[in-house]
Amino acid sequence: MRRRAFEKLVERALQRLPEEFRQALDNLAIVVEDWPDPELVEEITGDPEEVLYGLFTGTPLPERRLEDSGDLPPVIALYQGPLEEDFPERAELAQEVETTLVHELAHFMGFDEDAVREYGYE
Repeated sequence: MRRRAFEKLVERALQRLPEEFRQALDNLAIVVEDWPDPELVEEITGDPEEVLYGLFTGTPLPERRLEDSGDLPPVIALYQGPLEEDFPERAELAQEVETTLVHELAHFMGFDEDAVREYGYE
């Protein structure tokens, strides 16, 4: 899939987010990358072969302070390669893009896995 088509899936997923999640999007960068760096995957998971669909980096909202206002914005990276490889059907891919986006947004917002499940995302 071309990058622009994948980005449209991300845009549609953003539009479907619950209001609480959409309100948190200010000062947050969402980027699409081809694949995660294997060294980064190993650092995060302990296994360079682990599949990573997305990653939040930065300071979560509950931990932000006024002094952080000059810092670069937090970033959510969505990894197009692994998502497309594991979800070849477009509808399935769109659903996983949304699920991954919500999961990473939850990290940004300081939510735990139980809170994410309460919104219907596994």
